Amino acid sequence: MTILSAIVVLGLLIFVHELGHFLAAKRAGVGVLKFSLGFGPKIFGFKRRETEYLISAVPLGGYVKMVGEDIKDEDVDLEKSFSHKPVGTRALIVLAGPAANFLLAVFIFWLVFIIGVPTLTPLIGEVKEGFPAAEKGLRAGDRIVAFEGTPIKRWDELAGKIHRSPGQPVRLTIERAGDRFELTITPKPTKQKNIFGEEQEIGLLGIAPSEEIVIERVDPFTALYRGFFKTLDLTRVILVSLVKLIQRVIPLSSIGGPILVAQMAGEQARVGFLSLLLFTAVLSVNLGILNLLPIPILDGGHLMFAALEGLRGKPISLKKREIAQQVGLVLLISLMIFAFYNDIFRLFHRQ
Repeated sequence: MTILSAIVVLGLLIFVHELGHFLAAKRAGVGVLKFSLGFGPKIFGFKRRETEYLISAVPLGGYVKMVGEDIKDEDVDLEKSFSHKPVGTRALIVLAGPAANFLLAVFIFWLVFIIGVPTLTPLIGEVKEGFPAAEKGLRAGDRIVAFEGTPIKRWDELAGKIHRSPGQPVRLTIERAGDRFELTITPKPTKQKNIFGEEQEIGLLGIAPSEEIVIERVDPFTALYRGFFKTLDLTRVILVSLVKLIQRVIPLSSIGGPILVAQMAGEQARVGFLSLLLFTAVLSVNLGILNLLPIPILDGGHLMFAALEGLRGKPISLKKREIAQQVGLVLLISLMIFAFYNDIFRLFHRQ
């Protein structure tokens, strides 16, 4: 299950990324010589017109080889040559790969919202002693139907409002045995760590949800709207995480590689198809952002060279680009080795 899930997830992400480059190149009139899933020796392939479609031995990425991509090539069709296209066209072709990953995430979230998301209801399953809820007489089985007069339908919606109100009296509407009443209660200020490991103050009532869930479905247009903003929010969280990683707020040991991805894919597949879909969306956004980092050899590095060329009015010299590509390759290999080290350390630490 783990291996199969990892192959499906990584294969889909790589295919969509390279398809973005491929379609943008074709749209711009650039010839494509190879479309490969994976690197290294060919396992399987076929040729259609000018393009050879391949599945290669090392499944840690893929590539699209375009006509004239190597500017040292002299015998090329200039009309189909990538290097002879305007800098803006080349930038769009490069950008199309990461953009395809973001669009895949939007599509997955859209699909998930249409299928329906299992959501905890605001039904109290447990009241903890020593917290405001117990002191005010709340009980297991009580349903919180409104917060400050605003209707509440989901537990996470309720929890978010309570967490943002430490030490502030709030008005809750409670439903108990068919009757409704209002209760003013003050969430207890409590120090907790957020998803980035930073300590922050939140409000707590001392209640836990029951196991009651509802399937929340929306129409296709609302699903598209939510999918778009869910992808934006996820992008923001990942970018903040990168900054926190550089600041060492998030430990470097949290960086994972293909082994961790495979393990997590297997775990999500065992939970269910919906969980695997959501995991794929998260990975797709991660892949899009990673490829936009300004590191030579990645898409972000190519975009950086294109931007410099646009500002200077002429391309960066071949020698400087080759040096930058070598530095980028060393950085990328170093990061992969570090990620593999973390994966292996976690693997043995579990056993």
